[in-house]
Amino acid sequence: MMASGWIKHLSARLCPAGITQLSAKSQAELLHMSFSRLRFSVYMMPLIALPLLAYFGWRSEAAPVLVWGLGYLLLAIVVRRLAGRYAADQDRLSHQALVQRWLPRVQQLAWLHGAGLGSSVIAMAPGASEEFRMLLYVVIAHIVATNTTHQTPTFGIFLRFFALGWHIPLLLMYRLFPDLWQIAIPLGLIYSLVIYRHALTSHRFAIEQVQLKENSELLAGQFRAAKEQAEAALQEKNLFLTTASHDLRQPLHAMSMLVEAIVLRNQQTAVVPLLTDLKHCMASMNQMFNALLDLSRLEAGALPQRAAPVALHTLLGDTVVLFREQAIQRGLTLRMRVPRGEAMVWADQALVRQAVVNLVHNALRYTQRGGILIGLRRRATGWQIDVWDTGVGIAAEDGEQIFSPYFRNEHAWRIDSAGHGLGLAVVAQCARLMDATLGFQSRLGQGSHFWLRIPAHLSAAAEVPSPPTAPVALVAPLAPLGGRCLVLDDDPQVIGAWKALLQGWGVEGRCATTAEQAMQHLNSGFVPGAIFCDQRLRSGESGFDILRVLLARCPSASGAMVSGEINSPELQDAQDEGYLVLRKPLDTGQLHAILATWLRHDRQHPPPVADTCPAHGLAG
Repeated sequence: MMASGWIKHLSARLCPAGITQLSAKSQAELLHMSFSRLRFSVYMMPLIALPLLAYFGWRSEAAPVLVWGLGYLLLAIVVRRLAGRYAADQDRLSHQALVQRWLPRVQQLAWLHGAGLGSSVIAMAPGASEEFRMLLYVVIAHIVATNTTHQTPTFGIFLRFFALGWHIPLLLMYRLFPDLWQIAIPLGLIYSLVIYRHALTSHRFAIEQVQLKENSELLAGQFRAAKEQAEAALQEKNLFLTTASHDLRQPLHAMSMLVEAIVLRNQQTAVVPLLTDLKHCMASMNQMFNALLDLSRLEAGALPQRAAPVALHTLLGDTVVLFREQAIQRGLTLRMRVPRGEAMVWADQALVRQAVVNLVHNALRYTQRGGILIGLRRRATGWQIDVWDTGVGIAAEDGEQIFSPYFRNEHAWRIDSAGHGLGLAVVAQCARLMDATLGFQSRLGQGSHFWLRIPAHLSAAAEVPSPPTAPVALVAPLAPLGGRCLVLDDDPQVIGAWKALLQGWGVEGRCATTAEQAMQHLNSGFVPGAIFCDQRLRSGESGFDILRVLLARCPSASGAMVSGEINSPELQDAQDEGYLVLRKPLDTGQLHAILATWLRHDRQHPPPVADTCPAHGLAG
């Protein structure tokens, strides 16, 4: 017990890199490495005894050697059984329990092995020649040295083996080498120091390797956790956009109809250009909103890319209209330079639009004076969209991170602290999805140049006729319609927009928020020629069910579903059954064309004052 305590104290003082600072798994791994080497060393000792017995076989001194060899053979058998128990405990015990149970046992085995190796000089040296004794010491030194590398992961185990395996022979040098002990003992002490230093180095190397493995596993675990967290956040964001799309579209839906109603009532020619820009901005907002939802579904793998011919002149022109007023308010110039003729690429229009809009918006945000230039140039493999600005620029050390999510350099923070560093990351994602090339050049304080090179690698793009380039026409009020229309929606702003728009077109409109109110309009003698129903109602009713009942009540009417939802089973059923499904925000031109068709018969054959629709309740 005293020796064991001394060894613990010595290993603690002389070995600063102990295994207790490691995890239980790493401690068990180090113990396994030391035990494996110790077992192998014990198994080899009976084999070493065989040539020694052959050397002493014809002499009377063979008996101690035989006893020594049989002792090691017995120890090897015991170790073999211990190894089986150890393997079983590895499978059923925790790492901590395994170390607590087997570390003392392996340490005791190290004592026995060291004592057995050290006692070899007692068994063989007294009756042997001086040359044999020297050979025996060389063999012992070699056995100690070979165990120094692989037995040291658990340093205390090696110290126990080393303390007896080498130092018993060292203490006996005075008697075994009476003429040479003055040289042999100092050399043996020097060898002890060398072996200890080598063992300590090997131990520290093993600790570092295990720590490196721990750190790599920790980093891998952190990476997996971060990846899972990011994927979960992405799914939550996509789920939010999908489920909330109806509520998010409602304001845009109301605004687009109100803009058209204002156009119908406008009497001032000076306001017409402003209304034109406003209508185009509303259309661009709708397109960007759809693109945002499409990108979310692309990220989730729920929406295939829709490659089609994209007219870059038109797309860039819409972008200029979208940001023109913002640039004017900031005192900046926003210009577009494009070649003559139409530039067509084969790509997903939502991705191209989102990338260009983000690049221009990013340039406007970080430009305080000067302006932004949007350019278009032909390249060998397609078309290159350029966005130049005279903004803050990007430092060279930030170049590799500029497209990383949530990265914003300090100069950007000084100008605008409201951003989140996602604009350019979205551009990079769009470019990756389109197989396009994204790049930039920038000088800090002097501006930046971003470019997006989109391949036109499909011949189908060249086969599409290029529409002539024409300036954006000023809006003109749409022709009056007449007739009657019933609208079912639960949003007060949307209802107000419907009323204003229908009144401006000369359509007699009635609005309801529930099925009961809609039936009251019919029971009062109102016979619509067109019926529009929102799907999601706060009353919990299904707009599609109500539409079918209303159309059954008034078979001469035409009807459509109007909704901002994306993945609605009811809307899919409506489309499968042949019903028209319109997405919010409505395009007022499309709505006017639909009403012009549906209400033509209604204008030509007005119903009598009495209710021509038989009164009956809602089914289901």
